[in-house]
Amino acid sequence: MRAVQHLLRTNPVVAILGARQIGKTTLAKQIVQHRRRSHFFDLESSADRARLADPLLALEPLRGLVVLDEIQRTPELFPTLRVLADRRPHPSRFLVLGSASPDLLRQTSESLAGRIAYYELPGLSLEEAGTGNADLLWLRGGFPRSYTARSHAESYRWRQNFVSTFLERDIPGLGIQIPGTTMERFWTMLAHYHAQVWNGSELARAFGVSHHAVRRYLDTLEATFMVRVLKPWSTNLAKRQVKSPKVYIRDSGLLHRLLDIRDRVALERHPKVGASWEGFMIESIIRTIGAEGGRCYFWATHSGAEIDLVVQTGTGRLRGFEIKRTSSPTVTRSMRSAMTDLQLRSLDLVHAGEDSFPLAKNIRAIAAGRLLQDL
Repeated sequence: MRAVQHLLRTNPVVAILGARQIGKTTLAKQIVQHRRRSHFFDLESSADRARLADPLLALEPLRGLVVLDEIQRTPELFPTLRVLADRRPHPSRFLVLGSASPDLLRQTSESLAGRIAYYELPGLSLEEAGTGNADLLWLRGGFPRSYTARSHAESYRWRQNFVSTFLERDIPGLGIQIPGTTMERFWTMLAHYHAQVWNGSELARAFGVSHHAVRRYLDTLEATFMVRVLKPWSTNLAKRQVKSPKVYIRDSGLLHRLLDIRDRVALERHPKVGASWEGFMIESIIRTIGAEGGRCYFWATHSGAEIDLVVQTGTGRLRGFEIKRTSSPTVTRSMRSAMTDLQLRSLDLVHAGEDSFPLAKNIRAIAAGRLLQDL
């Protein structure tokens, strides 16, 4: 709330972007409660769309905060918002909520450049759930209704319904012309490649389509916050470096739904348990240190050296993070190579043990249970 309210003080238009059902509307309504004058339009409602048949006539007289929910459903509003945002002084501020479709991003960049600020709303974080509930958050993921369900079975059913609704209604509603059955097959296949380097040609052969088609499927899931594509960090070295990105299902709960993992016992027995924990920890680290997605990378060479997460700080220096689901962390050759080759400011090895302690100069072992305190 503080972040969005700060953006509203300094920008005429603020967009809260995030996956469906992540809590954008709930957050907006909480912000509305702190405003003396506000107006709320749900653009999935035919009545509210009818009120905006002539958007300039409907919006120009309004004062205070104007909320437009599911803005991507009416992209024709953006030229009107540009006109209203240019008024001086600003009689109203606009808070728009959207699911980050390609249409939404294109329209706002064309019509509202220099007038709009973005806030990405992710799922529940480790800080919000508490480190004592980390295992539950890992199993169920950060969607509020999945995490707060009364049982694992109820949480799993909610994620089943979410996937079905997302594929059958939300994807077409965003103007994306990919059949739901095709996207479900691809999404499920991608879950088995979670935390691996992207190999479009291999996926295309397995899927029976061109590598351009599978890349379009991947871009669709990335644009709707379902997937994180971690780009490779490349530097001027004699070593051959991996140039393809790594792909993660962003929400661990959705990953477990796609892998048909229903409870903690099944998770511990699954061959992807280590990759699942790696993805969960990477998302937690990014949230904890407040890193921007565009400044997050991984690094790997063809000789085998690899660092799971490399974050570029505001000063341009690099921080490295290695994820190991072990209780006995040790310094590896890959870590020493990364410290030298990338000139890392620091390297943190996040592990499943109970204690945090130094391993070597500028290298620390950090217990996952102490992530919030020690990062």
